[in-house]
Amino acid sequence: QVQLVESGGGLVQAGGSLRLSCAASGRTLSYYAMGWFRQAPGKEREFVAAISWSGGTTYYADSVKGRFTISRDNAKNTVYLQMNSLKPEDTAVYYCNAGPNIIKIRTPIGSDYWGQGTQVTVSS
Repeated sequence: QVQLVESGGGLVQAGGSLRLSCAASGRTLSYYAMGWFRQAPGKEREFVAAISWSGGTTYYADSVKGRFTISRDNAKNTVYLQMNSLKPEDTAVYYCNAGPNIIKIRTPIGSDYWGQGTQVTVSS
């Protein structure tokens, strides 16, 4: 069984930065794509970013392009989300996900594994 554990969330002022981490344990997610979703209160869970196993392919939601960067360290079984120029509308619980297909993990049903989430709050 695979467990994904997110960390790095917190409270930050608008314009600030945070770096989220997601560590996988249980077994190596060989050839798995990984990504991030977020869910704000009263809203549906939405795709944020995804990265292929090699790191050579990435996808971003239009709302975060140019501000967020996804990366991974396969030796550490960890994926990161660097978030810069944060806005109040970025406030949400951020979830890490993983699945064998980078196209499919951009949708909630296309993921095999999910983390428990980490809260990000951006104050204005």
